[in-house]
Amino acid sequence: MDFDKLFHDFTQLKVAVIGDVMLDTYWWGNVDRISPEAPVPVVAVTKREHRIGGAGNVALNIASLGANVSMISVLGKDDDGEQLTKLLQQNNINTKYLVQSGHRITTNKIRIISRNQHMMRLDAEMADDIPADDEDRLLFSFENYLTAENPAVVILEDYNKGVLTENVIKGIISLCSRHGVLTAVDPKRKNFFAYEGVDIFKPNLKEIKDGLNIIRDDINLNVLKDMHLLLQEKLKHRISLITLSEKGVFYAQHPLGNQENDAAIIPTHIRSIADVSGAGDTVIAVAALTFAATRNTRLMAEMANIAGGLVCEEVGTVAINKEGLIEECKKILA
Repeated sequence: MDFDKLFHDFTQLKVAVIGDVMLDTYWWGNVDRISPEAPVPVVAVTKREHRIGGAGNVALNIASLGANVSMISVLGKDDDGEQLTKLLQQNNINTKYLVQSGHRITTNKIRIISRNQHMMRLDAEMADDIPADDEDRLLFSFENYLTAENPAVVILEDYNKGVLTENVIKGIISLCSRHGVLTAVDPKRKNFFAYEGVDIFKPNLKEIKDGLNIIRDDINLNVLKDMHLLLQEKLKHRISLITLSEKGVFYAQHPLGNQENDAAIIPTHIRSIADVSGAGDTVIAVAALTFAATRNTRLMAEMANIAGGLVCEEVGTVAINKEGLIEECKKILA
């Protein structure tokens, strides 16, 4: 495999990420006294920082790999929404198709940190499903995007914050099917079985066990194949990509035959794990791009597995480093 050519091919792709985008806010400060008003520490804030969170982290990973990415979501008409839109634009993420709503606030998760200790988190959000008129506006914006941009793949990134309602999910998949556009999904429990007919379905092991009501702990290739078949009965999807935490990833494609490449567990590569935050976002981003560029299911799983491991070496949620991923792919897969 010519990885230099493959990563160049990524730069020719257009990708949409649709789902729950949010603002991550960090306040750092010092604590040297207890409040006289209540038995709580007083944090003297010395630094504030805003970062892109939620589905936006998937878009960050896509942008980091050089592809043309658009973020499609519903934001509130508020200062946090403006801040988030600016951040997306500064990171080469197209915001033309974002929808503003008077019914909602922009999700903002504020973390208060002192002496490397996480003191408190404040969540400003509305996690109810978006109302019908916002659903219609979001689907209208998405259809305009499809017609204007002709993307290679659309990623649905669900954080259970109400943007990906059942109606929105079914509408997006239907539009993508009509336009011949690949779909990749990182689901949550609430609408787990709403993603009928997608190309790539990427739950983690806990999500698929919860979704299928499976209690057993002895997870092996045959058990995972059975999970894929149960899932396939309900979703009629093309590929299962299940992340297995420290055990790696499992993939299976439909129809599931006896060929070695139809299904396999790809183990993790030995690394120094610092933080698993955001690894799933990186996995779905790399998997979607690789499959869109190659239609090679095993290569998709191999590269996504490497990328997920690499970001776990970093503290905090970070996007994949393109040069680092190329180097690792050449070393491990060449």
